[in-house]
Amino acid sequence: MNKTVGLVLIIVGIAMLVWTGFSYTKREKVVDAGPIQISADKEKSVNWPPYAGGIILVAGVIVFVTSKKR
Repeated sequence: MNKTVGLVLIIVGIAMLVWTGFSYTKREKVVDAGPIQISADKEKSVNWPPYAGGIILVAGVIVFVTSKKR
């Protein structure tokens, strides 16, 4: 089980180092006056610092290496 968790952490850490964030589009209502509704698409972004991916990668390596062999 620990080897699986370690591998997942390693993969997530590498992905976070390669991609430092992502953006998505959200539709928000601008005006809602009875039967009249006006909406607009707004772009939102999610970013994380690159060192977070490095920390997760190192934690995954530590968990993977220290897991017991069966």
